[in-house]
Amino acid sequence: MQNEWVDIQGWVGQDWVGAVALLLLLIQLPAVAILLSRLLQAPGRQPPLCPQSATPDLLGSVSVVVPTLNEAARISPCLEGLTRQGYEVREIIVVDSRSQDGTVDLVKAAQSRDPRFRVITDDPLPFGWVGRPWALHTGFLHSSPESEWILGIDADTRPQPGLVASLVKTAQQGGYDLISLAPQFILKELGEFWLQPALLITLVYRFGAAGSAADGSERVMANGQCFLCRRSLLTQLDGYTSARRSFCDDVTLARNAARLGAKVGFLDGSNLLKVRMYEGMQETWQEWGRSLDLKDASSTAQKWGDLGFLMAVQGLPLIATLGFALCLRMGYTDLPVRLAFGLNSALLLIRFALQGAIASSYEFTPSVPSWSFWLAPLADPLAVYRILLSSFRTPTQWRGRQYEPL
Repeated sequence: MQNEWVDIQGWVGQDWVGAVALLLLLIQLPAVAILLSRLLQAPGRQPPLCPQSATPDLLGSVSVVVPTLNEAARISPCLEGLTRQGYEVREIIVVDSRSQDGTVDLVKAAQSRDPRFRVITDDPLPFGWVGRPWALHTGFLHSSPESEWILGIDADTRPQPGLVASLVKTAQQGGYDLISLAPQFILKELGEFWLQPALLITLVYRFGAAGSAADGSERVMANGQCFLCRRSLLTQLDGYTSARRSFCDDVTLARNAARLGAKVGFLDGSNLLKVRMYEGMQETWQEWGRSLDLKDASSTAQKWGDLGFLMAVQGLPLIATLGFALCLRMGYTDLPVRLAFGLNSALLLIRFALQGAIASSYEFTPSVPSWSFWLAPLADPLAVYRILLSSFRTPTQWRGRQYEPL
């Protein structure tokens, strides 16, 4: 009797584990098909842009707008990089939101060396606007009507020589109305090298690699750190008005442009633009993590659909591989268990391979410890959890500003 009871317990346990494995397979297989369709576009994507020199036809064709709020600690490399751009840049408008840390003094010092710089203070933030799109909108309104292009640049970027000329020439040759760039990231701590790539991969899984064609306007990706747009298109969009409530105004504006029929590109700019976004792992988790869900630019269905997709192909594989490996070791060898183990192991291998593929998006130097970069796939469940948290919350504070719920 005791042996029969043990057999019944084993059968029930085997059946339960197999049912879980089968359910997971039914959830994951469609998501894996979508993921592979996106990753297989990578070989055909546009290669990274390279620096180019200005030509006479580009003279004065670009107005640069830099929004600032207490950026004194990190704006100097940005100002220096913009100074090194060629005569295609007509003006560099720094729109300051009443900084208290000496940001304006640094800009005025740059202006004494390069007369293309000028600093203006934006009006008090109107109700219903987020600070960044309001500053960019103000810069657009104050830019020269003679400039064909408006280039938004963030203060934490480090533009490399030939950036602006390369952007404009690429736009002209490719017929783009709007181009933004994926930069090369500058990280300094082991915690950053471990967490930040896991957060970055959430974007690659959802939208493909930079340089890949978007599948419809709702899948368009953009990066406001370097955002070039035709003046005529911005005029048609009424500047940044349509993105005024968005904490991911870059993606919101790019998708609105695509809906109007504009050609939008999100390209690899790792040779042209470097960025030091956040200081340390904690700030990366808090600041970047709260906008990666892109809920302001997405429908409710898309937001939760993308989260479910990420859970299936990025959040669960590590946990499932370890769990089903333990089940196999304990004797649960049904076909669904073996298939689930194999599928999640394959997803984990793909993820580690992608870690090598995105290595060029990071600056590695002998003086900065970076070995934890190769362990970033182990942070994937944490990255997906961060996006889950963000999906439930609307930011009330951003870059030192407090916001009422909109």
